[in-house]
Amino acid sequence: MKNKSNQIALIYLLIAMFAAIVFHKISLRYLYSSNYQLYNFTKDIFLVFFTAISLRFVLSKNDGRNGSYYNRLQKINEEIKESKEKYDIVAKATSDTIRDWKIQDDNLIWSKGLETIFGYNENQVGKTSKWWFDNIHPEDSIKMSIKLYSFLEEKTDKWQDEYRFKCADNTYKYVLDRGFILKDQKGKPVRMISAIQDITKQKEEELRLRLLETVILQTKDSIVITEADFNSNQLPKIIYVNPAFTKMTGYESQNIIGQSPDIFNGENTDPKIIKKIISSIKKREENVLEILCYKKNKESFWLRFTMIPIHSYENEVSHWVSIQRDVTEEKRQEREKEHLIRELTQTNKDLKQFSYITSHNLRAPLSNLIGLLNLVDDIEIQDTELKEILNGLDKSTHLLNDTINDLTKIMVIKDNPSIQKESVSLNEVFQNVFNQITFQIEKYKPLINTDFNKAPNLLINKSYIESILLNLLTNSIKYRSPDKILEISMASHQIDNNVILTFKDNGIGIDLKRNKEKIFGLYQRFHDHPESKGLGLYLVKSQVEAMGGNITIESQVNKGTTFVITFKL
Repeated sequence: MKNKSNQIALIYLLIAMFAAIVFHKISLRYLYSSNYQLYNFTKDIFLVFFTAISLRFVLSKNDGRNGSYYNRLQKINEEIKESKEKYDIVAKATSDTIRDWKIQDDNLIWSKGLETIFGYNENQVGKTSKWWFDNIHPEDSIKMSIKLYSFLEEKTDKWQDEYRFKCADNTYKYVLDRGFILKDQKGKPVRMISAIQDITKQKEEELRLRLLETVILQTKDSIVITEADFNSNQLPKIIYVNPAFTKMTGYESQNIIGQSPDIFNGENTDPKIIKKIISSIKKREENVLEILCYKKNKESFWLRFTMIPIHSYENEVSHWVSIQRDVTEEKRQEREKEHLIRELTQTNKDLKQFSYITSHNLRAPLSNLIGLLNLVDDIEIQDTELKEILNGLDKSTHLLNDTINDLTKIMVIKDNPSIQKESVSLNEVFQNVFNQITFQIEKYKPLINTDFNKAPNLLINKSYIESILLNLLTNSIKYRSPDKILEISMASHQIDNNVILTFKDNGIGIDLKRNKEKIFGLYQRFHDHPESKGLGLYLVKSQVEAMGGNITIESQVNKGTTFVITFKL
């Protein structure tokens, strides 16, 4: 700068000297005398040198000021550069998105966090506040904008708010927006610099904790949290109990926190269970136990509880959580149930023994009575009244004999849970049954269709399946419709791991609306047929269930009946 000032002064001096000499030459030729001209020339030269020196001084002073301004400007530029570098470093180091909003110009500048966190590239980002507000969730936008513009009118400098901001993939993230307002001399906001933090995970965790808190507070199970380790040879101290605990034990939380669970023990508390609790705590193992405890009013109750160790980030047990339930009523019901089962088992044994004894003791005199009646049949009886009495006695005796035989069959089925099974051909079984009722078949000539090709064989008890088909066939013939030819169809097919056996007829049917609950009952009769005893369907159901199957019925009056029997392979 100094050399430049000297150069300017020297150029000025040379130009001024040249001008003075030229003016002197002109004056010498045309205007003045030589002495006067020499005087003026000397004066001009002096004036030139004086003005040159003055100009040099002024330029030197000006250069000093310019140098000072230049140094200050250079220092400011360096500070701005350093500040920008710090801003870039902070923007890279932090996980926040920085937003610089020049409010008067409505100009927005975003940091790289907008791409890192929200996925927007530079071409997708708008430069005005409209783009910012347009990407705030509609449910949050109006509330947030009102809050922001109300804040700009206030005198405070800092603000923050939470809202949902749209990502490039159209999903939303929860953000915490914290800003600092810069104002001019009149206090008018001119700039706002904000840091936007992604708090989606925190919000989800808050929601999860809120739900968990709701569950803990609303559940009917008692929840107790204790410390991890023993204290003075006592069980770990209680640090939290939920409202259900107070309802169950009578202890308020402020009275029980800091206490040991030993306070619930009493004279009938089993020491073995206490040892198991201690063992689980030492081994850091989860456990489920039942123990007799005592409430605040000293009333005993049965407690079923789960011990769950809670681990810290270092995988160390930090606490124990116990989920507890009062099972006193459940225990009482279990005892009553066990007592009832014992009584029913004994009663069943007694009834079974009684049935065997009765059937055995009745069979011999009944056989003798039948034999005597057979002998009477060979004797010609003239007395009509006596003959009628003997006929009635004969019928009653045979009915009694049939009843005892039926009961014997039922006892055999019920008392034989492990029946022998074998591979049985359904066609062969049907043929055997058909041969047993040839007389009825020839007499009533039903149309019988069979289709066992889709499931020809069954692993089943042969005598039982023959009895089932025999009962169903004879029932169809017995309860046929007098107005049409009897049609019977039998088929089998397999679905997944089941074999379905279907038996269908077009007989007189059964009114299921009235009799559905009694259809498979013992000695239940639904028609006034003289040969009906009400035993056949009971035996069918008993035999099906004895082989691990089940049977259902569909029937309509005067349209027919369908039985569906299902056996597992």
